[in-house]
Amino acid sequence: MTTTDTGAQKARTIRLACIDSEALPLFSKSTDGRTRGGYEPEAAALVAERLGADIEWVMVPWEEMIPAVRRGDADAVWCGQGMTEERAALVDFTHPYAVFNETLIVRADDPARSADELEGYRIGAIANSTNMKLAETFAGAELVSFGASDDVFGDMIAATRSGEIDGFVDDDVVMIPLGQEDPDFVEAFTVLTGNRWGIGVAPGNDALREEIDAALEAIIADGSLEQVWSRWMPLLPFPLQSED
Repeated sequence: MTTTDTGAQKARTIRLACIDSEALPLFSKSTDGRTRGGYEPEAAALVAERLGADIEWVMVPWEEMIPAVRRGDADAVWCGQGMTEERAALVDFTHPYAVFNETLIVRADDPARSADELEGYRIGAIANSTNMKLAETFAGAELVSFGASDDVFGDMIAATRSGEIDGFVDDDVVMIPLGQEDPDFVEAFTVLTGNRWGIGVAPGNDALREEIDAALEAIIADGSLEQVWSRWMPLLPFPLQSED
């Protein structure tokens, strides 16, 4: 975290790592390297307001987000991080701010509608992700890793559209608008994995983690996080409850 002189006061800034990609309703691609829309940025803004802080988005490729936090280039990663054991060994997670399931998207003319029909399919997913873990359960499928790009979601869409791969797994939240708005694609099926997403801070940074946890609890309790969720994802029920 940094502070900046602003006359009589110093403004606190929290640096959050994420990819600069178009993945609405989660987040939009920035037009200026700083400003972003979507559920995650608005949820982060609610937390920052509770902490009396500004947010600086640190835009890096997907595979560089956690390393950026560990080396001190960002204070936390807030960017679609399912709370896996592998990631929890590298960063300390807050309480969840979202819970999502996972969907396989295929081209609109593809007949596959279950995991049992994917023999010989080339299936894409982000490397070392919960999506890839699910794809690994598809018997007979050839897995294709993505991630070395600022726009990994766009890369998987393009690869499926071109036929380089037959489909890809991602979280249901980003697949809903794709399946509804792009006639080239269709949802093959959704698996109710219930993946919890959290904000990952550097190991041992208990002060920041506890501050974020308290802020998350407050915006869940007062209903403001649910309002943001409903604005961006009206088709998905709000999955979180106050601990009070």
